[in-house]
Amino acid sequence: MRHKRAGRKLGRNPKHQRALLRNLAISLLMTEKVYSEGEIKRMKRNNPNAKPPVVPGRIVTTLEKAKEVRPLVEKCVTLARKAQKHLEAAQLLESPAERGTVQWKTWRESDLWQDWNKAISPALALRRRALQILGDKEAVSTLFERIGPRFADRDGGYTRILRLAKPRLGDAGTRAILEFVGKNDRVKKKTVVPTVED
Repeated sequence: MRHKRAGRKLGRNPKHQRALLRNLAISLLMTEKVYSEGEIKRMKRNNPNAKPPVVPGRIVTTLEKAKEVRPLVEKCVTLARKAQKHLEAAQLLESPAERGTVQWKTWRESDLWQDWNKAISPALALRRRALQILGDKEAVSTLFERIGPRFADRDGGYTRILRLAKPRLGDAGTRAILEFVGKNDRVKKKTVVPTVED
């Protein structure tokens, strides 16, 4: 009996479960990445059927997998959101000169660099924590550069799960959409009710 054993096994051993959830989280984050033309050509060279995601910030998976990966994604977005205030503070202290120039080298040896280093270190620690959870540098970059700033003033609930009516072919598993909130929101239109004036 599995009394008080939280979480689903998903028919896998623990290492395989962690790998599955990590891959699903990376897939969701990578849908937000903006691809250049060179990257798209490189993708097509490696796989002729590869293409960028049709709807950014959305993946389709089974309902059970979506419910299990959601806390992992929420935790990663929270790390990126917490890093935003440190990154903004460090940006104010950053040198305007290009790296390697004489001006940059003098800034590097000054006390301003020490202040910048203290300001950016918590953001760097959060970034390393996200890299430890996800294990993919490209996904972490997308998380901190695109998703973190978008949810900077939101305290939680970054994702939603929408159950699909059509089951998966083959085993009739319940499918669901896991997506970030904010981009694909449905907006209710207000209906204007005419008032009768006497």
